[in-house]
Amino acid sequence: MEVLSSRILLRSADRAASRRFYRDVLGLAVSREFGPAEDPGVVFFLGQGLLEVSPRASGAEQEGAAIWLQVRDVQREHDRLVEAGVRVSRPPRLEPWGLMEMWIEDPDGLPIVLVEIPEGHPLRRDHRSFTPRPA
Repeated sequence: MEVLSSRILLRSADRAASRRFYRDVLGLAVSREFGPAEDPGVVFFLGQGLLEVSPRASGAEQEGAAIWLQVRDVQREHDRLVEAGVRVSRPPRLEPWGLMEMWIEDPDGLPIVLVEIPEGHPLRRDHRSFTPRPA
């Protein structure tokens, strides 16, 4: 499997306390925030990886930790993993936030989210403005 990026997902019972802990106590830098301003999800830089403190999505996800792996083609990985006997807890589907996701579990039951970012999704765009330097 070719992993393009990854992060640890933390779905805490007290997201505000978790955000304060990782931002203010540990001093992790914020990569981005998303969702409602009163209770945003936050993605922190974590060395070469990322840590996301986010609210639960609709569905069966529970509080706790999961691994998030961005791949090029979720359906191809689904077919390969099913052939390898991996238990798929949620088959590939396009989520309301625009990402193609599927869920599997490792042998200990740790949730792993495989994510494909479709063309045109905001995560695939470079939002920096470009100003040419004078020659």
